[in-house]
Amino acid sequence: MKLTGFLCLFLLIRVTSESAAQKNNVTFTDVTKKAGITFKYTYGDDTYKNILESSGSGITIFDYNNDGLMDLYLMNGTYLEGISDPEGKVYENSHNDLYRNNGNGTFTEVSKAAGVDCRHTWSMAAGAIDLDNDGYQDLYVLNYGPNVFYHNNGNGTFTDITSSLGLSGPDTLNGFTKWSIGVSFWDYNHDGRLDAMVGNFLAFNPAYFTPASPNMMPSPTEYRGQASMLYEQQADGKFIDVTRKNNLYYPDSKCMGLTVFDYDDDGDLDIFQANDHQLNFLFRNDNGIYKEVGVQSGVAANSHGEGTGSMHASIGDVDGDGLIDILVSDLDYGALYRNLGNGLFEDITEESGVAAAMAGKGSWGAQLFDYDNDGNLDIVAANGTAEELVPQYPLLLENDGTGHFKNVGKEHGSYFSTKRSGRALAVWDFDNDGDLDIIVSHLDKQGTPVLLRNDGGNKNHWLGLTLKGKDGPAAAIGAKVTLTAGGKKHVMINQWATSYLTNNDPRVHFGLGKEKMIDILEIRWSDRKKEVYNKIASDRYITIKEGTGIVSK
Repeated sequence: MKLTGFLCLFLLIRVTSESAAQKNNVTFTDVTKKAGITFKYTYGDDTYKNILESSGSGITIFDYNNDGLMDLYLMNGTYLEGISDPEGKVYENSHNDLYRNNGNGTFTEVSKAAGVDCRHTWSMAAGAIDLDNDGYQDLYVLNYGPNVFYHNNGNGTFTDITSSLGLSGPDTLNGFTKWSIGVSFWDYNHDGRLDAMVGNFLAFNPAYFTPASPNMMPSPTEYRGQASMLYEQQADGKFIDVTRKNNLYYPDSKCMGLTVFDYDDDGDLDIFQANDHQLNFLFRNDNGIYKEVGVQSGVAANSHGEGTGSMHASIGDVDGDGLIDILVSDLDYGALYRNLGNGLFEDITEESGVAAAMAGKGSWGAQLFDYDNDGNLDIVAANGTAEELVPQYPLLLENDGTGHFKNVGKEHGSYFSTKRSGRALAVWDFDNDGDLDIIVSHLDKQGTPVLLRNDGGNKNHWLGLTLKGKDGPAAAIGAKVTLTAGGKKHVMINQWATSYLTNNDPRVHFGLGKEKMIDILEIRWSDRKKEVYNKIASDRYITIKEGTGIVSK
């Protein structure tokens, strides 16, 4: 009996050690230069002194040429008369970059040839969407100033059709230039057509300064806000503003991020709006009528009851109970809200370990993702101080499977031991090898992004899933996917606009651990139809079309 007990203990230690060793073999390798990504961010001049300059610009991941490889769109600032220092005129030709994925680990910059370089424009974010259901991803670029919608011509080029759609946005809001920071697409009224909600930030007055600290940029609290706007698509393809009509008009809100998903699992899509130095909003959708319930649901403030510099909401099931939780990155210590399943959330930021890891870092882009494919959602965060250009360590927080996180970044790549001033962050599988890679934009003297290739995360099994609605993307966005493998249930939402200024890889990615076979895959489409699939092999990307089934592997 003693020998048997000793043997069991030995085997337990060996299995635990092997598991830890396998996780430690996951390395994030900086391959930016090797990949040919030469982008450099500019904030209009060489001084760092206003809130526009401090906010950074975003990242969008999408397959613009339908070759099965994810391409990269990096947005940029530029010289602006009356805002930038005169010496900044050397940056007046800065532009956004579109990098075509060559499929061999390298990229080619094609923004000018594609017609999406957006010169002389301060771009913040971009939403990739197949608006007209022609099979190609269009691009809606959100700017400080007029927004631009580019139609994908299907031949590697895009055409500006903004005026025909009515999506430029107003010239001003609250007396100053409209400042858009992102967009979420979905079919809010179930008419089969995609609608769009544009998040707007604040009424930036370039001439304003704080008398008590004239050399420090004013706080967001010292500016008025700007209303986010819901646009409804009409039968002729044009969009009209229906914000007031839907109880969503908050003229002094300061939106930094929109995340659309069904938080209460009642079959319709709700809206979480992360606000800067204000309480966050949660707009509950009750059969087409929106009601703001942030305070009563428990997601308006941080654990100290304060509205902080919230950036965005990343969503996922962090504790394996089948309910979708909310991670909000902010400039203090973040917020992790555990979904209780009754329309309420519990703040577990401190007990989860998130607060201790994020405190003092100034988190901007953050994402829930499974870096090692063990079936548990981990956290990656880009950090940097807002008011001053002070770099911070980025974070990689590993989930133990119960919603408790430990900072392990320095064990998994030198990038996590290097202080940078991070802003936008996207997760994607750029090399289609089954593990999730990371790209981070930076607002510092280097101004260079970093592409981190995940080496070793695909030692565990995985599944990648593209969803297509029967009549276009409307029924697919926000769809709930429940996967069961080896007795463990995984729940994900088909929503890729879940990080600051960023659209992630649009494919739903499941880490499966040691399970090679998916027993059951259930999809609840956003039009409330359900489909169930059985016995799907892992370690591949598949596409499922509503009403048709698996159409590609």
